Amino acid sequence: MLKVELHAHTSDDPIDYIPYTVDRLVDRAADLGYDAIAITLHDRQLDVEPHREYARSRDIVLIPGVERSIEGRHALLINFPAAAAEAVETFGDLAALRAEHDGLVIAPHPYFPVPSCLQRDLDRHPDLFDAVELHALYTRYLDFNKRAVAWARAQDKPLVGNGDVHRLGQLGTTWSLVDATPNPEAICAAIKSGSVELRTTPISIARLVRTLATVMPSGILYSLGFGRGG
Repeated sequence: MLKVELHAHTSDDPIDYIPYTVDRLVDRAADLGYDAIAITLHDRQLDVEPHREYARSRDIVLIPGVERSIEGRHALLINFPAAAAEAVETFGDLAALRAEHDGLVIAPHPYFPVPSCLQRDLDRHPDLFDAVELHALYTRYLDFNKRAVAWARAQDKPLVGNGDVHRLGQLGTTWSLVDATPNPEAICAAIKSGSVELRTTPISIARLVRTLATVMPSGILYSLGFGRGG
């Protein structure tokens, strides 16, 4: 079984500030016993080829991907050709991408209360998604993953555990174990077939607040209920 992270950003991200490079992400993942990690910048697919040799030296498989904004909603497109993935703008485009190429489409943080999350669009387009993300930022008392878990069970879709990594400290509490050989195609195929197990531990409220304060604008924090008086 491979320990896998399928939602991670690096300093190459064109939208979010990320304070570490691909190599530093690889080092941290290797230290925590990961076997594979997908780089998923916002709306740009990083060419991982220049980084593969270093990743191999740390026994990490790099998987290309992108967190694409589709009609204003985020979706993880994993192991598709870069130009094709970056060209997806509508859910119709996503359907065409899936028909032409054999990658993996994941619904990331679908029911978190922010505008870029899929929300009802996941219900409108269930056949376009191969798996659903259980996001690492949750506690025993505050958990926006519950609807995603229920949706995945109702639709018979696999759940994958992701950190949505914007800071290295986000690695290591939630991940996927995938029954596959260590290459991107096999990992994606195994997840699509359901050969994946979730491993996750809730974090403390204090850790959640610290992470959100670091990676999210204050307006999003307010919408999640933090920063309000009383």
